[in-house]
Amino acid sequence: MASRFLSLRGARAPVALLLALAAAWPLGAQAGLFDDEEARKAIVDLRGRLERTQQENADRDARLRDLTEQVETLKRSLLDLNAQIESLRAELARLRGQDEQHTQSGKDLARDIADLQRRLKDQFAALDDRVRRLEPQRVSLDGRDAVVEAPEKKAYDEAIAILRKGEFANAATALTAFQKRFPSSPYQAHVQYWLGNALYGKGEVKEAMTIFRALVNTTPDHPRASEALLALANCQIELKDPKGARRTLEELVRNYPQSEAAQAGAERIKQLK
Repeated sequence: MASRFLSLRGARAPVALLLALAAAWPLGAQAGLFDDEEARKAIVDLRGRLERTQQENADRDARLRDLTEQVETLKRSLLDLNAQIESLRAELARLRGQDEQHTQSGKDLARDIADLQRRLKDQFAALDDRVRRLEPQRVSLDGRDAVVEAPEKKAYDEAIAILRKGEFANAATALTAFQKRFPSSPYQAHVQYWLGNALYGKGEVKEAMTIFRALVNTTPDHPRASEALLALANCQIELKDPKGARRTLEELVRNYPQSEAAQAGAERIKQLK
């Protein structure tokens, strides 16, 4: 019986094992199924995250490309702007050069105009002076007004200047030349008087006497006539002709009693023997 039991136990063991396996199998299979689902979910989730990452990368790349294009566009714009700035700088430098050139040209022109104005002023002044010299001039000759031409006044002044320097020979030459050049000049009587003095100064006493007498005879009312008589008497005294000198001095006192020469002549008469 014991053997039957053992046989029966032996026969049942596989069945129990099978039953145990059968009871245990759905649980393992179910656990496997659950693991696959989780794996699928993880894979799907990972794939989703990968796709999102790839999309984000693609978006980022697109944005990067857009930014790169914008940077390149900005660079080109900056290069164009820099080129424009350099062009403007060159134009400004050119304009400054032109302005400096124009400024210098303006200064040169202003200087030339000033020089021209100065030269014109000098020329006008010289012309005015020449015109004044050529125009008739009013002069006073021993209190008498007269109108003389510029050349004769110049010649007269030059001759008198020579006489005042004591150059009697040159003065006599200049005064004689004046008489010939301006025979109708208002200066003629004055020139004749000073010519007599120049001849007396150079020692030509008789020639001087002739000049003084001619002055008195031709222009007795001339302011220098009384002085000419006094000078004539001095010439006679020098030539040892006291009688002739007395007659000349008496003529002086008689004809020109109010003159200073007559007063000097009266004193000289007292001195004559």
